Amino acid sequence: MLPIDLQHLPSTDELPCSDDTPVDNEDQNLLPNVLLFLLKTIWAERMDWYFGVDMAVYHTTGVDPTIPVVPDAFLSLGVERKKGGKSRKSYAVWEEAGVVPILVLEMVSQTPRGEYDEKMDLYAKLGVLYYVVYNPENWGQKRQQKHQAFEVYKLVAGQYVLQQGEPYWMLEVGLGIGRCQVMSDNLLQEQLGWFDERGARYLTSEERAAAAQQRADLEQQRAEAEQQRAELEQQRAEAERQRRSQLEDFLRSQGFDPDQLPE
Repeated sequence: MLPIDLQHLPSTDELPCSDDTPVDNEDQNLLPNVLLFLLKTIWAERMDWYFGVDMAVYHTTGVDPTIPVVPDAFLSLGVERKKGGKSRKSYAVWEEAGVVPILVLEMVSQTPRGEYDEKMDLYAKLGVLYYVVYNPENWGQKRQQKHQAFEVYKLVAGQYVLQQGEPYWMLEVGLGIGRCQVMSDNLLQEQLGWFDERGARYLTSEERAAAAQQRADLEQQRAEAEQQRAELEQQRAEAERQRRSQLEDFLRSQGFDPDQLPE
């Protein structure tokens, strides 16, 4: 192993932004971006985080700092939302004051790429606190009995330990992560989502709009029902007035004064 010259590391302008490996299913691109778009809403006022999707992460814990690892998604805290006011081309730990991602997400594809071994060892060595593996289709026949579709690992004493519970609350991140059922393209589909400490899921912009519309519809229905009740009450009062008027007319026709009746 050749020594790494830490004084002359390349900049992200000189390094590829990814490994150019194409995804083999649309969810590998869609689901991480759903998490990103949600974070933009949840942490809209915060400028100390970065969430990368299919982006090269360069580090100095391997044999060559120009060879990156490319997670499906990763989250770093305590870094600029926009580095120098610009979008990142890639993520080099040495350009981020040594901040490594606190969370990495890997989605297992039809051709597993070391998510349960090589990449897990690499992320542990890098110091990634939370490692999430999502394998909804149980790709990899030999692993079906060993692993679950959704797993969260936490780095403890240099080793990843499988955590229990879903959604799983990540105290150091201030978010929970887990699976959820969401309407997408008019179909109910499983996705990944962020959750608060109580286990309540943060809704997508489409879901918030739909919920707001539903609330507006319910409010309109309540207003219409209240108007109908008021109209019915008015009709009952008018019917009572007419009945009383008819009774008074009858009494007068019989020679009685309605206002002078004995009690």
